[in-house]
Amino acid sequence: MDTEIVDTGTPQLLCTLRDGVATVTLNRPEARNALSDELTPALRRMVQRCHDDSSIGALLLTGAGAAFCAGGDIKGMGGDSNAAARTAEERVARLRIGQRTLTGALVSLHIPTIAALPGPAAGAGLSIALACDLRIMAESAFMTTAYARIGFSGDYGINWLLTRTVGSARARELMFLSERIDAARCEQLGLANLVVPKADLRERSFELARQLACGSRTALRLMKANLDDAMGSDLLSALDREAERMIEAGDSLEHKAAVKAFVEQSGRRAQQRLAQSAGMTTHTSGQD
Repeated sequence: MDTEIVDTGTPQLLCTLRDGVATVTLNRPEARNALSDELTPALRRMVQRCHDDSSIGALLLTGAGAAFCAGGDIKGMGGDSNAAARTAEERVARLRIGQRTLTGALVSLHIPTIAALPGPAAGAGLSIALACDLRIMAESAFMTTAYARIGFSGDYGINWLLTRTVGSARARELMFLSERIDAARCEQLGLANLVVPKADLRERSFELARQLACGSRTALRLMKANLDDAMGSDLLSALDREAERMIEAGDSLEHKAAVKAFVEQSGRRAQQRLAQSAGMTTHTSGQD
């Protein structure tokens, strides 16, 4: 299938569509892909497109150059001349909307999402990575919460996302100390699903995304809903919703096609085993 280049509205964000996978690349390598007034709105728009476009079956999010995302652009934090004129309530309202439409939207996407980390993910960049379903890291990459180093308490869901991923005690450690966590330890802690050589990152990540995009989209959507319920529902409520979704998946054309393919494949394997068995019997008889 040909690769489609998507116009994101800014060169700071790149996007291609191929084999049902939207590959979105943060493209500010000179700033370690830090978020900006151009990049962040464009990323929000692409997340929304992944929600609306039925041809997209998986989102692969990565960074250009040697980093995934350094979070907020610290050098530009004092550059908003209007910020001082806004009240605290106005600034809170703006941040709430920004968070809901980025990491909030990423978490709620009905398709599988993968973050591929060629290098560091820090601060809000780590939040974005954690908002994805799966994370693949290059061996040289690392994660850090970073907020404590600059006197911030954390945004874009970092506290909730970390706690959900590694548990409360470990999340507190990572937030308070703001240490660099190398790829090997990230994998041990469950922050990374897979660590690969940097040269293999793009290919391995895309192949995984393509595998998911080519799978049963109904089943994966319902699985995500079930897994989300598991984080906040009691067992009986989760069981009831599982039952509803299991029946919905079973009624889908994707399920019926998958069952048919499975039965046909099983039949072919059985015929192959019979043929091999007959061949072995004939061979043995010939020896006699």
